[in-house]
Amino acid sequence: MEENIHDPAFVAALFDRCSARYRTWAQVASFGMVALWRGQVADRLAGARQMGRIAEGAVGPAPASRPHIVDLMAGTGEVWRHLDRHFPKARITAVDISPGMHARAVERLHGDRRGRITHMTGDALDCPVPDGSADLVISSFGLKTLNPEQQAVLAAEIARILRPGGAFALIEASDPKGWVLRPLYRLYLDGILPVIERLVLRGARDFAMIGTYTRAFGDCARFAEALRAEGLTVSMMSHVGGCATSVAGIRPIAPQREGG
Repeated sequence: MEENIHDPAFVAALFDRCSARYRTWAQVASFGMVALWRGQVADRLAGARQMGRIAEGAVGPAPASRPHIVDLMAGTGEVWRHLDRHFPKARITAVDISPGMHARAVERLHGDRRGRITHMTGDALDCPVPDGSADLVISSFGLKTLNPEQQAVLAAEIARILRPGGAFALIEASDPKGWVLRPLYRLYLDGILPVIERLVLRGARDFAMIGTYTRAFGDCARFAEALRAEGLTVSMMSHVGGCATSVAGIRPIAPQREGG
């Protein structure tokens, strides 16, 4: 029977197997691009946060110095050091479906960061975070594991947990259709990377799933529409010819009604 690559149990098991090698292998396999892209999505989140201050044509007060950030599909917390550049005092709630990734992230906590991060092992599609409690939502490289229906559910969850004026940013490896170098990119993901993984990681085929996932995912365009359907403002960006795409935006502040 064909495996359902979007089934939450399949995804959790996949990342459990990957968890011990995830940090190193992801960096090597992407030639360091994942770190660059995580930095860029943190930058996009900071920019969207400033846009969230605008209501009724006026700029509101400076945002809280200790925002609550929800990191969905958080993995081993690789985006946190990038968040620290913009939000050094932030409280972070990290949500991930994989107990293995969760455990690896806990091992890596150190210094003052230990007291600022709460871990929740759970499904981002049924996010264990209260309504309107997040100032900011971020996610890096988990979106591709969701099919279109699941993406719509995630968009609704982001809208639910964000407070009015709150900002979000997500980035995902994508399939750069129309890019002149796409044939080489696909050759690497679909042909070369699986061979390297089998040789280096003793027959493993887990990281090579990125080729399968990016083909099925395409890019962030469908997810951007799902976010707009939830009333969020959204802008989409392409990175390195479309090898990654990102979305960022805000939950608008509703205008005040006269007499309200």
